[in-house]
Amino acid sequence: MPTRLAVWGDPIAHSRSPQLHAAAYRLLGLDWTYDRRRVDAAGFGDALHGLDDSWRGLSLTMPLKEQAFRAADELDRHAELTGAVNTLLLGDVLRGFNTDVGGLVDAFIEAGVTGIRSARILGAGATAASALVAASELGAERVEIRARRPEAAVHLVGLGERVGVQTSVNAFAEPATTVDLTIATLPSGTVLDDPVADALSASGGALLDAAYAPWPSALAARWSAPTVLSGLEMLLHQAVRQIRIFRNGSQDAVLPDEAALIEVMRLIAFERVGLV
Repeated sequence: MPTRLAVWGDPIAHSRSPQLHAAAYRLLGLDWTYDRRRVDAAGFGDALHGLDDSWRGLSLTMPLKEQAFRAADELDRHAELTGAVNTLLLGDVLRGFNTDVGGLVDAFIEAGVTGIRSARILGAGATAASALVAASELGAERVEIRARRPEAAVHLVGLGERVGVQTSVNAFAEPATTVDLTIATLPSGTVLDDPVADALSASGGALLDAAYAPWPSALAARWSAPTVLSGLEMLLHQAVRQIRIFRNGSQDAVLPDEAALIEVMRLIAFERVGLV
């Protein structure tokens, strides 16, 4: 019986995960299949319970990360902190992981962005929680959240307290203080007013914009700092951590010849949008 994995979400047709994972399993010598399936929040429970013993794991994208969090029997620390699971390791015990946090951290470290003391997060959605935890692990002591509706980001202040980071919430148009890095978690296609974008750019340090289609995003095109990372870097590194989980049971257990594996996956991800 073949070992099966898949990415679930709604929408899902755009996902590059099948190409990334399939290439990795070929290089690792694993005869595993990895597909995509459109599953909405209402259908998640039935779909999960319908899996047989051939299934090893699932990658979850929106809108299923909260449903997967509730379904898991065990959670890793990043999942516990953020309330979001993007990876399920199936078996007698359903184990839930959040690899988005580590994916962000790995992307910045690979780009040479270290020595962080302050950060700014744009947006207050599900990815913002992962961005806040990632900023704390990069060394940030102060994090500012910018949101169209600041009241929607209040819950992130409590998360900041849990990870030992002084966290504030502001509207986009308020004056901006200088920070070491910015993580934009805004929906793809978001365009900020020019004066707001320019002020954030001038004070924002290195940028990782979680959006990657189209690229450059409107914000990335106006960014003044030399380090500007596409969301594909986050996608790539969180996928590597998922593969570690599916193969080794831990997102910290490095894969054989992992550096070469990452380069192959990067070519697959970035060539599809003309970035290399």
